[in-house]
Amino acid sequence: MNEDQFNTSLRKFLKQVGVTSQREIEKAVRDAIAAGRIQGREKLNAKMVLTIDGVGLVHEIDDVIELS
Repeated sequence: MNEDQFNTSLRKFLKQVGVTSQREIEKAVRDAIAAGRIQGREKLNAKMVLTIDGVGLVHEIDDVIELS
């Protein structure tokens, strides 16, 4: 395994996950506020599941996103 290539590829993947996930969460929250489904003061339970089939990885992260 080429450690430098692996590290570069992994960082690129994680950057894409972080940027696109933040964008989608912000859009979903703004849309929900605009539609009146939430007020904008809630604490939202969030869950992220990372899977990599080739190595049998399933990693779950549960947390709370506070809106105010």
